[in-house]
Amino acid sequence: MTSQQYSARRAAFRKLHQSGCFMLPNPYDVGTAIYLKHLGFKALASTSSGFAFSRGLPDHAVTRDMVLAHLRELVAATDLPVNADYEHGYADTPEQVAENVRLAVQTGIAGVSIEDSTNKAGSKPLYELAEAVNRMRAARAAIDATGEDVMLIGRAECFLVGHEDPLNESIRRLQAYADAGADCLYAPAVRKREDIAALVKAIAPKPFNLLVGFASEHTLDDYAAMGVRRISIGGALAGAALSAFARAARELKEGRFGGFAQNEGNAAFNKVFADAAKR
Repeated sequence: MTSQQYSARRAAFRKLHQSGCFMLPNPYDVGTAIYLKHLGFKALASTSSGFAFSRGLPDHAVTRDMVLAHLRELVAATDLPVNADYEHGYADTPEQVAENVRLAVQTGIAGVSIEDSTNKAGSKPLYELAEAVNRMRAARAAIDATGEDVMLIGRAECFLVGHEDPLNESIRRLQAYADAGADCLYAPAVRKREDIAALVKAIAPKPFNLLVGFASEHTLDDYAAMGVRRISIGGALAGAALSAFARAARELKEGRFGGFAQNEGNAAFNKVFADAAKR
């Protein structure tokens, strides 16, 4: 990959955020990245849980270096921009977050998400706001120092960790992250239409990322009408794949084959991967 190719991907990724609403699906390995490219998606995002499961680990158990290697694989798998799910930057201090973000940029990613969750069980699931803002500023400064146009996504985890006032606290945090240099804002696990609308309004004109990792009655157009700019699905595709595997494996364990082979078959996947290998 040349620096011009990386720059083109990053420019295309930023342009996707300027208007409308786009899908940002989450592959968990090279094969799923290639297949999503085959279907015509315009950009991809990694998933911390999906990657962890693919390595036989629980979420949050992978190391920074494992994730960096995974990001390099995803970036090399297709010509699509890749957004990195970089959890909490794999560090607590702003200085180490900055260094880890610098390393992530070197993988060729087009965007990097930094969350305000401490990833620690107990009484402090979120960093204090001032601390979280300093971490976001450090991430922004690290990106700028590289000279690369990598988008910074600020995540408020209030809904996910069960904060007592998740909407208002998310608004407070996302506005602060925007001021600290985040290009796109994200509050995972928000579901109510009125809450989504409030978040979109609060951080405008910056784009809002919505996580739809659950069955929803709404369509992409519906979410676009709410003002959402991009939709990611987290580990939902990885969960769907593992669930299908588990159902088939349980059937085999019972000595039955009725639904075991009800899939697209090797020939279909062989063609997709053979075509990709020619490029």
